[in-house]
Parts: sequence; C-alpha cells; structure tokens
Amino acid sequence: MQHQVKSYISILQARIIAALESLDTSADGARFLNDSWKRPEGGYGQSSVLSGGTHIEKAGVNISVVHGKLPPPAIKQMRADHEGLPWSEGSTASLPFFAAGLSLVIHPNRPEAPTVHANYRYFEITEEVAQAEPNETEEAGEEKKPPKILAWWFGGGSDLTPSYLFPSDAQHFHGTLKAACDPYGDAVYHAFKKWCDEYFYIPHRNETRGIGGIFFDDLTENDHKRLQGGRPKKRDDIWAFVRSCGDAFIPSYIPILQRRIAPGEGIEKPLEESEERKRRWQLLRRGRYVEFNLVYDRGTKFGLMTPGARIESILMSLPETARWEYCSDMGNEEGTREKELVDVLKTPRDWA
Repeated sequence: MQHQVKSYISILQARIIAALESLDTSADGARFLNDSWKRPEGGYGQSSVLSGGTHIEKAGVNISVVHGKLPPPAIKQMRADHEGLPWSEGSTASLPFFAAGLSLVIHPNRPEAPTVHANYRYFEITEEVAQAEPNETEEAGEEKKPPKILAWWFGGGSDLTPSYLFPSDAQHFHGTLKAACDPYGDAVYHAFKKWCDEYFYIPHRNETRGIGGIFFDDLTENDHKRLQGGRPKKRDDIWAFVRSCGDAFIPSYIPILQRRIAPGEGIEKPLEESEERKRRWQLLRRGRYVEFNLVYDRGTKFGLMTPGARIESILMSLPETARWEYCSDMGNEEGTREKELVDVLKTPRDWA
C-alpha cells in the first residue's frame, strides 16, 4: 500500500497544479514554485506554492512521505481508535510509522471566489524489527521480511470556505463530493458531511470555518463509530474510495473558480457591495480561517509537535493577508450579503 499511495499522490499533485496553472496564466507567466525537501529523520516531500498570481493570491499543493519512530505519548493517544497498538503505562518504547499524503489550500484574489482545502493521507504503524547482525540474513539465505503492520488507516476530506455565499457553488461542490462517495455506501457522504461541519467548527466564534464538504479519519477495516450503514470495509475498497474523493477535487472546485475569477461573469446574484467593502470582509473571513488552523486544527498541531517538522510546509495553509477588527459589526447587519453567509456558518445546511 505504501508504494500505491506514494505514486497516487504524486500524480494527483501534478494534475491539480496543471489545472490551476491553466487558469492563472498572468502576463509574467506565474507558475508554481516546486520545493523538494528531505526530512533528516526519514522521508521526503515536495511543497508546490504559487503566490501573487492573476487570479490566485496564494496556493499550495504539497505532498509528503515520512517515516520514523512514534513516541509513547502519540501511541497512547492513537490507541483510543486503534486498540491493537501495544502500549502500557510508563512505557518508553517507540514504534515505527509511515505517513504519506497530499494537502492543498487555495486562496483566490477575488472575494467572490471561495477558498478551498483538501487533504488525503495514509498512516501505518508497524512492529519494531530487531536489528540483524551484518550479513546475517544473507548467510541464512533468507530475504528480509517486511515488519508486521500493527495498524493502518486512511483520512482526508475537502471543504469550501467562501466569503460570499452562492448557493449554486455550494450545491456543485457538495454534489460532486456526494457523487464520489455514493458508490461506496449510502451512509458515507452524509456521515462525512456531518463530521466535516463538526470538525471545522470555531467554538469561540460559534460558527463553522466554511460551508463544509467531507471529512473522515481512522478509516480502516474495523467498525467505525461514524458509519452505521453501507461503507467500504476491505482495504482495497477503502483505497478505491479515497482515490475517488481525490479525483473529485478538480471537478468539484475548478468550475467554481472559473465562474468567480472574472468580475460580473457567471454570477447569478451580483454583489452590489463596493470593492473596498468586499475586500475588507474577505480579510475578516481569512482571519477566522487563521484562528481555526492555529488553535483547533489537529493536523497543524500534530505537525508542529513532530520532530523534524518542516514548518514552512505546515503553515502553507495560511493566507498571505488577513484582518482582525475590534468588535467588528460586519456580518451582523440584517439584509446584507455578509449576514447571509454568517447565518449559514452558524446553522449548516444540506446542499446535496
């Protein structure tokens, strides 16, 4: 499975970058900067970032393939969902792990165009293998056996964060994700949509980060507390489901971006607000995005606590510009487009 995941995320990264570059061809030929890196503790990755494009203010499409030792506190935390992991109180033993995934965030220039996030990942923990003496394996005439897998799981999802609400965008985005989920069980989309609304919630603001999508974690062959109906259970079926969701990213988002990057084109309900007001609101919403990512997002916190973490890649999701105002009244005025969005963020809707 490791080789399959590594190959897929590399191909998907290239496809997404090509789709975005085909839209954002500025006069100076803005392109993604590809930054390949190696992790001293084990692994590699490629951070691909576009900044200052014609239609995209900042975008990052990153892949990482890392391995190393999982410390005891992390093992203890993971045992809540993976009872097969060996751990005992006071243990100082670590376990080998492998993690590979793709993560992306796109922050467009125009306030009409929504921010989008997606992440698909695979995690594997194996037993510790005793180090053999030099040439011991060769002398015995045996091939080195792969370590026993103690636990594995998939996680991921994709979600949309607009500054202004266009119902047709929400319906298209959710409808495309639902179509990707439906072949793998009638419970999948609705369970993961609900999970997404709950995960991307900002408690101190009493609102969600955006209008959701899907979110899932710890998806393996074992029973899942979030899924009660039909769902993929075999590893190959789960892997096919994850690829279906990953393949759905381009058709779920690119048509929306195409509609919104040109002012006045394809907008069924044109915005009458001034450009200054729209930009102010966009930056305030980006401030909420930053608050969630730095305070609540598990992936960000896990990355920052991981030894040898690449900080630039972890914080790639943050927008280049954001705004905070003391006791701002934007979003509270009845009858405004800003209040229309806030109402949905406080009471999530079903879009598909």
